[in-house]
Amino acid sequence: MPESATLAMTITPELGERADVLATVRAWVEAGEREVGEQRERTGARVLGRRGVLEQSWRNSPMSIDPRRNLRPRFAGGVVARVTALLAHREFLAAYRGARTRWLLRQEAMFPHGTYWLARFAGVPVAPS
Repeated sequence: MPESATLAMTITPELGERADVLATVRAWVEAGEREVGEQRERTGARVLGRRGVLEQSWRNSPMSIDPRRNLRPRFAGGVVARVTALLAHREFLAAYRGARTRWLLRQEAMFPHGTYWLARFAGVPVAPS
C-alpha cells in the first residue's frame, strides 16, 4: 500500500459553472452533516474520532453479515405500484427481446419505447411513447 496518493479532481463543463457546482455540493454536505448531527443527538451515538480512526487497520472489514435473498430494489413503492412496474418492465423486456431477435436476423423490427442506446447510435426504429 503506498504511503500517499494524489487524485486531481475537476468539474466538467457539462455540470455547469464551477461556482454554482461548488455551492450546490457545499449545501448538500452541510445538510447531510446537520442531519447526521441531529440523529447523533437523538440516539446518543458518538463520533469515532481521529485517534480511533488512526488505530484501525486498513485491512479490517465489517464483521456483520449482510442479509441475502431479499427483495432486489429495482422498483420501490407500495405493493400495487411495485407489481405494476414489474409487469411493465417484464412486457418491455419481452418486446425488446423480440425486436432484437428480428433485428439481428435482418428483419423489420420496431423496438419498444425506452430503447435509448440503439436508437441513438444504431438508428433503430423505436415505437412512440
